[in-house]
Amino acid sequence: MPAEATIRRTLGRLDANALAAAVGAWLADRQRHDRSASADHAQRRRPRQRAVAIDGKTLRGARAAAGGGRPVHLLAAMDHTSRAVLAQRQVGGAPEEVPGFRPLLADLDLHGVVVTADALHTHPGAAEFLVTGKQAHYLFTVKANQPTLLARCAALPWHRVPVVDRTRDQAHGRIEVRTLKAVTVHHLGFPYAAQVIQVTRKRPVGVPHASTRRRRWQTVTVYAITRPPLRAGPPCLPGRPAARPLGDRGGTPHPRHHLRRGRLPGPHRRRPHVMATLRNLVIGVLSRAGPGNLAAALRHHARDPARPLATLGITPASNHT
Repeated sequence: MPAEATIRRTLGRLDANALAAAVGAWLADRQRHDRSASADHAQRRRPRQRAVAIDGKTLRGARAAAGGGRPVHLLAAMDHTSRAVLAQRQVGGAPEEVPGFRPLLADLDLHGVVVTADALHTHPGAAEFLVTGKQAHYLFTVKANQPTLLARCAALPWHRVPVVDRTRDQAHGRIEVRTLKAVTVHHLGFPYAAQVIQVTRKRPVGVPHASTRRRRWQTVTVYAITRPPLRAGPPCLPGRPAARPLGDRGGTPHPRHHLRRGRLPGPHRRRPHVMATLRNLVIGVLSRAGPGNLAAALRHHARDPARPLATLGITPASNHT
Protein backbone atom coordinates (compact mmCIF):
# COMPACT_ATOMS: atom_id res chain seq x y z
CA MET A 1 0.00 0.00 0.00
CA PRO A 2 1.57 3.36 -0.99
CA ALA A 3 2.32 5.83 1.78
CA GLU A 4 0.21 8.98 2.17
CA ALA A 5 3.10 11.17 0.99
CA THR A 6 3.43 9.10 -2.19
CA ILE A 7 -0.29 9.41 -2.92
CA ARG A 8 -0.16 13.15 -2.27
CA ARG A 9 2.80 13.68 -4.61
CA THR A 10 1.12 11.61 -7.31
CA LEU A 11 -2.10 13.58 -7.08
CA GLY A 12 -0.11 16.82 -7.17
CA ARG A 13 1.36 15.89 -10.54
CA LEU A 14 -1.95 15.05 -12.20
CA ASP A 15 -3.58 17.24 -14.83
CA ALA A 16 -6.80 18.23 -13.04
CA ASN A 17 -8.79 18.87 -16.24
CA ALA A 18 -7.67 15.58 -17.81
CA LEU A 19 -8.60 13.69 -14.64
CA ALA A 20 -12.04 15.35 -14.51
CA ALA A 21 -12.63 14.49 -18.18
CA ALA A 22 -11.61 10.85 -17.65
CA VAL A 23 -13.78 10.45 -14.54
CA GLY A 24 -16.75 12.13 -16.22
CA ALA A 25 -16.41 9.94 -19.32
CA TRP A 26 -16.24 6.78 -17.18
CA LEU A 27 -19.32 7.74 -15.17
CA ALA A 28 -21.20 8.65 -18.36
CA ASP A 29 -20.27 5.27 -19.87
CA ARG A 30 -21.54 3.51 -16.72
CA GLN A 31 -24.80 5.42 -17.06
CA ARG A 32 -25.24 4.30 -20.66
CA HIS A 33 -24.62 0.73 -19.57
CA ASP A 34 -27.18 1.03 -16.77
CA ARG A 35 -29.79 2.53 -19.11
CA SER A 36 -29.31 -0.19 -21.71
CA ALA A 37 -29.50 -2.90 -19.05
CA SER A 38 -32.84 -1.58 -17.81
CA ALA A 39 -34.32 -0.78 -21.23
CA ASP A 40 -36.73 -3.70 -21.16
CA HIS A 41 -38.02 -2.71 -17.73
CA ALA A 42 -38.42 0.92 -18.80
CA GLN A 43 -40.59 -0.07 -21.76
CA ARG A 44 -43.23 -1.33 -19.34
CA ARG A 45 -43.65 2.06 -17.70
CA ARG A 46 -43.55 5.72 -18.67
CA PRO A 47 -39.95 6.71 -19.43
CA ARG A 48 -38.40 9.33 -17.18
CA GLN A 49 -36.90 12.38 -18.80
CA ARG A 50 -33.16 12.54 -18.23
CA ALA A 51 -31.91 15.83 -16.79
CA VAL A 52 -28.46 17.33 -16.22
CA ALA A 53 -27.89 20.27 -13.86
CA ILE A 54 -25.27 22.97 -14.44
CA ASP A 55 -24.01 24.77 -11.37
CA GLY A 56 -20.88 26.36 -9.96
CA LYS A 57 -19.54 26.11 -6.45
CA THR A 58 -16.67 27.73 -4.57
CA LEU A 59 -14.52 25.36 -2.51
CA ARG A 60 -14.18 27.00 0.87
CA GLY A 61 -10.67 27.08 2.28
CA ALA A 62 -9.03 26.28 -1.07
CA ARG A 63 -7.00 28.83 -3.02
CA ALA A 64 -5.82 28.66 -6.61
CA ALA A 65 -2.02 28.70 -6.79
CA ALA A 66 -2.02 30.45 -10.18
CA GLY A 67 -4.96 32.72 -9.49
CA GLY A 68 -3.48 35.26 -7.09
CA GLY A 69 -4.86 33.48 -4.06
CA ARG A 70 -8.48 33.55 -5.25
CA PRO A 71 -10.87 30.84 -4.02
CA VAL A 72 -11.22 27.84 -6.31
CA HIS A 73 -14.50 27.92 -8.24
CA LEU A 74 -15.67 24.80 -10.09
CA LEU A 75 -18.36 24.60 -12.75
CA ALA A 76 -19.87 21.14 -13.11
CA ALA A 77 -22.57 19.19 -14.92
CA MET A 78 -24.33 16.62 -12.75
CA ASP A 79 -26.96 14.05 -13.62
CA HIS A 80 -30.15 14.68 -11.62
CA THR A 81 -30.93 11.03 -10.98
CA SER A 82 -27.57 9.32 -10.47
CA ARG A 83 -25.81 12.40 -9.00
CA ALA A 84 -22.80 11.57 -11.19
CA VAL A 85 -20.67 14.56 -12.19
CA LEU A 86 -20.29 14.13 -15.94
CA ALA A 87 -18.01 17.13 -16.53
CA GLN A 88 -16.18 19.67 -14.39
CA ARG A 89 -14.01 22.70 -15.10
CA GLN A 90 -12.25 25.24 -12.93
CA VAL A 91 -13.26 28.83 -13.69
CA GLY A 92 -12.20 32.15 -12.23
CA GLY A 93 -15.45 32.76 -10.36
CA ALA A 94 -19.18 33.15 -10.89
CA PRO A 95 -18.81 35.73 -13.73
CA GLU A 96 -16.69 33.24 -15.69
CA GLU A 97 -19.35 30.52 -15.51
CA VAL A 98 -21.08 32.00 -18.58
CA PRO A 99 -18.11 31.68 -21.00
CA GLY A 100 -17.33 28.27 -19.45
CA PHE A 101 -20.81 26.91 -20.25
CA ARG A 102 -20.06 25.70 -23.78
CA PRO A 103 -16.62 24.17 -23.09
CA LEU A 104 -18.11 22.30 -20.13
CA LEU A 105 -20.77 20.60 -22.26
CA ALA A 106 -18.83 20.30 -25.52
CA ASP A 107 -17.91 16.61 -25.14
CA LEU A 108 -21.18 15.39 -23.55
CA ASP A 109 -23.92 13.54 -25.41
CA LEU A 110 -27.00 15.58 -24.50
CA HIS A 111 -29.40 14.42 -27.21
CA GLY A 112 -32.90 14.65 -25.73
CA VAL A 113 -31.61 15.68 -22.29
CA VAL A 114 -33.14 18.54 -20.28
CA VAL A 115 -30.33 20.83 -19.08
CA THR A 116 -31.24 22.88 -16.01
CA ALA A 117 -29.33 25.97 -14.95
CA ASP A 118 -29.79 29.00 -12.74
CA ALA A 119 -30.51 32.54 -13.88
CA LEU A 120 -26.84 33.28 -14.58
CA HIS A 121 -27.03 31.14 -17.74
CA THR A 122 -30.43 32.40 -18.92
CA HIS A 123 -29.44 34.08 -22.16
CA PRO A 124 -30.18 33.38 -25.84
CA GLY A 125 -26.69 32.09 -26.62
CA ALA A 126 -26.98 29.21 -24.16
CA ALA A 127 -30.40 28.25 -25.50
CA GLU A 128 -29.20 28.28 -29.11
CA PHE A 129 -26.18 26.16 -28.21
CA LEU A 130 -28.25 23.53 -26.40
CA VAL A 131 -31.06 23.21 -28.94
CA THR A 132 -29.18 23.56 -32.23
CA GLY A 133 -25.72 22.39 -31.21
CA LYS A 134 -26.50 19.59 -28.74
CA GLN A 135 -30.12 18.65 -29.70
CA ALA A 136 -31.03 19.09 -26.04
CA HIS A 137 -33.78 20.86 -24.10
CA TYR A 138 -33.42 23.42 -21.34
CA LEU A 139 -35.03 24.66 -18.16
CA PHE A 140 -33.72 28.10 -17.15
CA THR A 141 -34.67 30.21 -14.16
CA VAL A 142 -35.73 33.78 -15.00
CA LYS A 143 -34.64 36.53 -12.63
CA ALA A 144 -33.78 40.21 -12.65
CA ASN A 145 -30.70 39.81 -14.85
CA GLN A 146 -33.22 39.43 -17.73
CA PRO A 147 -35.72 42.17 -16.80
CA THR A 148 -37.68 42.16 -20.05
CA LEU A 149 -38.09 38.39 -20.02
CA LEU A 150 -39.02 38.44 -16.33
CA ALA A 151 -41.68 41.08 -16.95
CA ARG A 152 -43.18 39.02 -19.78
CA CYS A 153 -43.33 35.92 -17.59
CA ALA A 154 -44.94 37.79 -14.71
CA ALA A 155 -47.49 39.46 -17.00
CA LEU A 156 -49.02 36.17 -18.13
CA PRO A 157 -52.60 35.56 -16.86
CA TRP A 158 -51.55 33.16 -14.11
CA HIS A 159 -54.88 33.52 -12.29
CA ARG A 160 -56.46 31.59 -15.16
CA VAL A 161 -53.88 28.80 -15.15
CA PRO A 162 -54.73 25.74 -13.02
CA VAL A 163 -52.27 24.28 -10.52
CA VAL A 164 -50.66 21.16 -11.98
CA ASP A 165 -48.56 20.13 -8.99
CA ARG A 166 -48.56 20.81 -5.25
CA THR A 167 -46.04 19.58 -2.68
CA ARG A 168 -45.70 19.99 1.07
CA ASP A 169 -42.28 19.33 2.53
CA GLN A 170 -41.02 19.46 6.08
CA ALA A 171 -37.30 19.41 6.83
CA HIS A 172 -35.16 20.85 9.61
CA GLY A 173 -38.32 21.91 11.42
CA ARG A 174 -39.49 24.06 8.50
CA ILE A 175 -42.65 23.56 6.46
CA GLU A 176 -42.71 24.60 2.82
CA VAL A 177 -45.65 24.42 0.44
CA ARG A 178 -44.97 24.63 -3.29
CA THR A 179 -47.47 25.03 -6.10
CA LEU A 180 -46.60 24.79 -9.77
CA LYS A 181 -48.31 26.17 -12.84
CA ALA A 182 -47.24 25.75 -16.46
CA VAL A 183 -48.49 27.48 -19.57
CA THR A 184 -47.62 27.04 -23.23
CA VAL A 185 -46.34 30.20 -24.90
CA HIS A 186 -45.49 31.44 -28.38
CA HIS A 187 -43.23 34.34 -29.36
CA LEU A 188 -41.97 34.98 -25.83
CA GLY A 189 -38.85 36.66 -27.17
CA PHE A 190 -36.48 33.88 -26.08
CA PRO A 191 -35.16 31.21 -28.46
CA TYR A 192 -37.24 28.02 -28.56
CA ALA A 193 -39.17 28.82 -25.35
CA ALA A 194 -42.27 26.62 -25.32
CA GLN A 195 -43.46 26.78 -21.70
CA VAL A 196 -43.29 29.20 -18.79
CA ILE A 197 -43.39 27.73 -15.30
CA GLN A 198 -44.45 29.54 -12.15
CA VAL A 199 -43.46 28.05 -8.80
CA THR A 200 -44.90 29.66 -5.68
CA ARG A 201 -43.24 28.77 -2.39
CA LYS A 202 -44.90 29.51 0.94
CA ARG A 203 -43.34 28.93 4.34
CA PRO A 204 -44.14 30.19 7.84
CA VAL A 205 -41.91 32.82 9.39
CA GLY A 206 -41.63 33.97 12.97
CA VAL A 207 -43.61 32.50 15.87
CA PRO A 208 -47.38 32.06 16.14
CA HIS A 209 -49.31 34.99 17.61
CA ALA A 210 -50.13 34.38 21.28
CA SER A 211 -53.86 35.07 20.92
CA THR A 212 -54.74 33.56 17.53
CA ARG A 213 -51.94 30.98 17.22
CA ARG A 214 -51.71 31.98 13.56
CA ARG A 215 -48.39 32.40 11.82
CA ARG A 216 -47.25 34.75 9.10
CA TRP A 217 -46.36 33.16 5.79
CA GLN A 218 -43.63 34.26 3.40
CA THR A 219 -44.45 33.83 -0.29
CA VAL A 220 -41.80 33.70 -3.03
CA THR A 221 -42.63 33.35 -6.73
CA VAL A 222 -40.08 31.94 -9.15
CA TYR A 223 -40.38 31.78 -12.94
CA ALA A 224 -38.66 29.46 -15.37
CA ILE A 225 -38.74 28.91 -19.11
CA THR A 226 -38.34 25.56 -20.76
CA ARG A 227 -38.12 23.93 -24.12
CA PRO A 228 -39.48 20.48 -23.17
CA PRO A 229 -40.20 17.42 -25.25
CA LEU A 230 -43.53 17.57 -27.09
CA ARG A 231 -45.72 16.00 -24.45
CA ALA A 232 -48.62 17.19 -22.34
CA GLY A 233 -47.96 18.92 -19.05
CA PRO A 234 -44.78 20.31 -17.54
CA PRO A 235 -41.36 18.82 -18.22
CA CYS A 236 -41.04 15.46 -16.50
CA LEU A 237 -37.93 15.92 -14.37
CA PRO A 238 -36.76 13.66 -11.55
CA GLY A 239 -38.95 13.73 -8.47
CA ARG A 240 -41.97 15.94 -8.98
CA PRO A 241 -42.34 17.48 -12.46
CA ALA A 242 -40.55 20.81 -12.09
CA ALA A 243 -41.08 22.17 -8.59
CA ARG A 244 -38.29 20.00 -7.23
CA PRO A 245 -35.43 21.37 -9.38
CA LEU A 246 -36.43 24.97 -8.58
CA GLY A 247 -34.78 25.11 -5.18
CA ASP A 248 -34.60 27.49 -2.25
CA ARG A 249 -32.21 29.83 -4.05
CA GLY A 250 -34.72 30.40 -6.83
CA GLY A 251 -32.41 28.54 -9.18
CA THR A 252 -31.74 24.98 -10.21
CA PRO A 253 -29.18 23.67 -7.75
CA HIS A 254 -27.25 20.49 -8.18
CA PRO A 255 -28.45 17.43 -6.42
CA ARG A 256 -25.95 16.93 -3.59
CA HIS A 257 -24.65 20.47 -4.21
CA HIS A 258 -23.96 20.80 -0.49
CA LEU A 259 -21.36 18.04 -0.79
CA ARG A 260 -19.46 19.88 -3.52
CA ARG A 261 -19.28 23.17 -1.69
CA GLY A 262 -17.89 21.73 1.55
CA ARG A 263 -14.53 22.63 3.03
CA LEU A 264 -11.67 20.40 1.93
CA PRO A 265 -9.32 18.94 4.55
CA GLY A 266 -6.08 20.85 5.03
CA PRO A 267 -3.64 18.61 3.07
CA HIS A 268 -6.04 18.50 0.09
CA ARG A 269 -6.33 22.26 -0.39
CA ARG A 270 -3.16 22.26 -2.46
CA ARG A 271 -4.89 20.32 -5.26
CA PRO A 272 -8.55 21.19 -4.72
CA HIS A 273 -9.67 20.44 -8.29
CA VAL A 274 -8.17 16.95 -8.17
CA MET A 275 -9.66 16.19 -4.76
CA ALA A 276 -13.06 17.50 -5.83
CA THR A 277 -12.93 15.22 -8.88
CA LEU A 278 -12.13 12.21 -6.68
CA ARG A 279 -15.01 13.17 -4.41
CA ASN A 280 -17.29 13.31 -7.46
CA LEU A 281 -16.10 9.83 -8.42
CA VAL A 282 -16.93 8.47 -4.97
CA ILE A 283 -20.40 10.05 -4.99
CA GLY A 284 -21.11 8.73 -8.48
CA VAL A 285 -19.97 5.20 -7.68
CA LEU A 286 -21.88 4.98 -4.40
CA SER A 287 -25.01 6.42 -6.02
CA ARG A 288 -24.87 3.70 -8.68
CA ALA A 289 -24.62 1.10 -5.94
CA GLY A 290 -28.05 2.10 -4.64
CA PRO A 291 -29.89 4.85 -2.78
CA GLY A 292 -28.88 5.50 0.80
CA ASN A 293 -26.98 7.74 3.14
CA LEU A 294 -23.58 8.69 1.74
CA ALA A 295 -21.85 8.79 5.12
CA ALA A 296 -23.19 5.33 6.00
CA ALA A 297 -22.03 3.99 2.62
CA LEU A 298 -18.53 5.39 3.22
CA ARG A 299 -18.32 3.73 6.62
CA HIS A 300 -19.60 0.46 5.15
CA HIS A 301 -16.89 0.41 2.46
CA ALA A 302 -14.15 1.49 4.88
CA ARG A 303 -14.66 -1.57 7.09
CA ASP A 304 -13.57 -4.04 4.42
CA PRO A 305 -11.10 -3.23 1.59
CA ALA A 306 -12.82 -5.81 -0.62
CA ARG A 307 -16.13 -3.91 -0.62
CA PRO A 308 -14.95 -0.97 -2.81
CA LEU A 309 -13.60 -3.47 -5.34
CA ALA A 310 -16.92 -5.31 -5.40
CA THR A 311 -18.83 -2.04 -5.88
CA LEU A 312 -16.56 -1.17 -8.81
CA GLY A 313 -17.08 -4.64 -10.28
CA ILE A 314 -13.42 -5.64 -9.79
CA THR A 315 -12.73 -9.22 -8.79
CA PRO A 316 -9.39 -9.61 -6.97
CA ALA A 317 -7.19 -12.32 -8.39
CA SER A 318 -6.72 -15.17 -5.97
CA ASN A 319 -3.19 -16.44 -5.31
CA HIS A 320 -2.87 -20.20 -5.54
CA THR A 321 0.13 -21.88 -4.03
